[in-house]
Amino acid sequence: MYTLLLALIYLAFISLGLPDSLLGSAWPALRLSFEVPVSYMGIVSMIISGGTILSSLMSERLTKRFETRIVTTVSVFITAIAMFGFSTVTDFWQLCLWGIPYGLGAGAIDSALNNFVALHYSSRHMSWLHCFWGVGTIISPYIMSFAIAKGSWCGGYRIVSIIQLCIAAALLITLPVWNIFRKPDNDGEQSSEPVGLIRALKIKGVPCLLTGFFAYCAAEATAMLWTSTYLAETKGLDEKTAAAYAALFFIGITAGRFISGFISDKLGDRNMIRLGTAVAAAGVLAVLLPAGSAVIAEAGFVIIGLGCAPVYPSIIHATPSNFGAENSQAIIGIQMASAYVGSTFMPPVFGLIANHVSIRLMPIYIALFLCLMIFMTERTFRMKNIQSHK
Repeated sequence: MYTLLLALIYLAFISLGLPDSLLGSAWPALRLSFEVPVSYMGIVSMIISGGTILSSLMSERLTKRFETRIVTTVSVFITAIAMFGFSTVTDFWQLCLWGIPYGLGAGAIDSALNNFVALHYSSRHMSWLHCFWGVGTIISPYIMSFAIAKGSWCGGYRIVSIIQLCIAAALLITLPVWNIFRKPDNDGEQSSEPVGLIRALKIKGVPCLLTGFFAYCAAEATAMLWTSTYLAETKGLDEKTAAAYAALFFIGITAGRFISGFISDKLGDRNMIRLGTAVAAAGVLAVLLPAGSAVIAEAGFVIIGLGCAPVYPSIIHATPSNFGAENSQAIIGIQMASAYVGSTFMPPVFGLIANHVSIRLMPIYIALFLCLMIFMTERTFRMKNIQSHK
């Protein structure tokens, strides 16, 4: 039962990853369909992230009331409906409208499952959990590339909606499996008073951690959303090829998280964050090289993904040990909200930079946020170490 539950959690994270790379891979073709500027992708991503921020902030109360299993299953159904809605749109405003339920569903899954795994499983399982998110993000660009080749990006969203619906049905059928962890003293879902936003922010180290998480997710989301467009605009790739190459970053991040699972328990969360930052910096340098061929830039995006791989799961997994299991759901929910603030506002800001200056600034933009992330996470760990030795 323990292994089956872990498999279900991994499956749920595939469902979380499937829609995440669709917008970026579809955008070169999608924006032409609606005759909108390249920066309008930022509007859609802002709406989606707005929904995730709201549901992340509500995650502690939702999980305490309905339990992780219910929140997860319902949220996957919501994202399945949203993906089908995306496939039916005939105007840009409809695309924005369907972004609302998608964002609400994604944020609830993310917060609830991250806290559940941080409490009940080791660091390696957290890395592999996010590896399965990467599996979903890798599959989607190829689905979208196939759909575009067959005539329309709408088909890509429709295929993903069917996959999401199947995953949701599997979760619904297997709800009783979650009972193996239904112990009120350790599951973080007991009916105690919620910690809440204000109390969580007063815990020493939390504001620094939130800033670091914001910065990391700003860098990740920028790479996630703009890789396809960057390669199309700077290397001259056609729409179909660019849509498929949007998977480069996700290939790197997925492979990196699979590898991280074998070493994370030994190195620890803090060292995994340091290692990842160093590798991502090497990838940024590769993208910056003024080579005429697209090959080096493509390899650079894979390396950036490899470097980003351990950062997100390591920050999340360290939360209960840094701040206590009793506070973890509240803090992880706020972390998710902080992450989506970065995902909401920073890629659109880069869209404006791309429109008015140059899309070639993308690797520098990513590098600035990686620097801020490592500074703030290091400060958080130092603060908690000092506190623990008092």
